[in-house]
Amino acid sequence: MWSDVAVKAWLVGLLLFAVARPDLPQFEGKAMTGRALTYPLAAIVVPLAWWWRGRSGRRRRGPYPFELDTLLVLPFLIDVAGNAANLYDTIGWWDDANHFVNWAILVAAFGLLLVRLPVGRWEAFGLAVGFGCVTAVLWEFGEYFTFIRNSPELRTAYTDTLGDLALGLAGSVLAASLTVTLLWPARPGRG
Repeated sequence: MWSDVAVKAWLVGLLLFAVARPDLPQFEGKAMTGRALTYPLAAIVVPLAWWWRGRSGRRRRGPYPFELDTLLVLPFLIDVAGNAANLYDTIGWWDDANHFVNWAILVAAFGLLLVRLPVGRWEAFGLAVGFGCVTAVLWEFGEYFTFIRNSPELRTAYTDTLGDLALGLAGSVLAASLTVTLLWPARPGRG
């Protein structure tokens, strides 16, 4: 529980710092206001879904999924922390590493949801990879519309976007593979 609270607190704190200090060079042209408005949504998705599931009364909701919640928020924290520490502009491979690692983490969170559902291994693998691909594409759309299209990065955006999508896909496949092997619960009848 405490790691979940800490991840969310750091996320909110760094977003507040970015909004309070937009004059800092690491935040210039990085759509930090858009991030400050949307990233907290990741922090409330799991609590709202868990609350709603208990409220609906159809099924027992079970214990709170802290691991899933933490993994869902962690990629957003890593992104904001990278901006706050100016890592995107000072370490050449930082953006690439983020697309691979953050999609692996995000898809692992989705995988933790899938292992709770009545789906088979191959279906879970396909759903996890599909989730990772769709979210990577949506992320690239968001990057384009929020800060790429009117920036000097537009000249190299096509190559960067293709690389980001490939890395997101690779991270998604890795996490989907881990979901159907290491995370897969040993229950009779699960195939």
